[in-house]
Amino acid sequence: MQIIRDTDYLQKLQSIMEYIAQDSLNQALKFQVDLDETIDDIPNMPFKYKKSIYFNDKNVRDFVFKGYVVPYKIDTAKNQIIIIGINKYMEKLI
Repeated sequence: MQIIRDTDYLQKLQSIMEYIAQDSLNQALKFQVDLDETIDDIPNMPFKYKKSIYFNDKNVRDFVFKGYVVPYKIDTAKNQIIIIGINKYMEKLI
């Protein structure tokens, strides 16, 4: 499966990287490398992570990474995984 990183994801990641880099450029780079490794592993088991609490779609999944939630959509028809965004992790309020 091909991994597509949505522009919204890329913009939010850039902001997060800039914020982390204020304290440590090395930590910002490590964050991105570790995140990319996790994302690159998704095609091996695309349904590994829980169904998104933010979207009412069984093909949209969330994984939590170092305090951030990363939603992604599995598009089996196009053989793609689309990384939708990245946000600070917050529990859904009931």
